[in-house]
Amino acid sequence: MREYVVVRTEDLAIDWFVLRQGRYEPLAAGGDGLLRSAAFPGLWLDPDALLRGDLARVLVVLAAGITSAEHAAFVARLRGRA
Repeated sequence: MREYVVVRTEDLAIDWFVLRQGRYEPLAAGGDGLLRSAAFPGLWLDPDALLRGDLARVLVVLAAGITSAEHAAFVARLRGRA
């Protein structure tokens, strides 16, 4: 498993881990507070919005990720076109 996400309901936190050189390391949020998958380009998460139950914002961020240029390039690679 290259990445995994833990939603901690007790203390209302989200941890996203990425496998690097055989060890899982925390994925740091970007300057905008978003978590962006390294293994699945375009998979973006607003952890604060998710924790406060703002699913509209979660979906807006997700949609922005899957319409991003990095996601389009990823899909093209999967299809063997890049």
